[in-house]
Amino acid sequence: MAATTGTAPAPESGDLIEVFKALGNPARLQIMQWLKDPEVHFSAYEPIADRRTVGVCVTHIQAKSGLAQSTVSSYMSTLERAGLVRPTRVGKWTHYRRDEERLTQVARAIGTTL
Repeated sequence: MAATTGTAPAPESGDLIEVFKALGNPARLQIMQWLKDPEVHFSAYEPIADRRTVGVCVTHIQAKSGLAQSTVSSYMSTLERAGLVRPTRVGKWTHYRRDEERLTQVARAIGTTL
């Protein structure tokens, strides 16, 4: 069992493997970097909702990445399963934002596990 720090439990080894798999793809890693500062990286796109609280629309991620919509949706699902992003529906659009609390837990687990 992984050691815990703070109030939230540290990710288990299996969880870390899922995180590493999700971030092992260059496009998914790039998307996570873009989502770190969505106002800067998605400024060319008119926001449908507040990027800081709701996230970035899949349509905008798709446009910026140049990938097919189905590929972006698959990539975002992978990041969501790994717990790295959170989806929010706004009308017919799905928006994603980073789960900063989870990312902090993962960073802490890497520091204590590896």
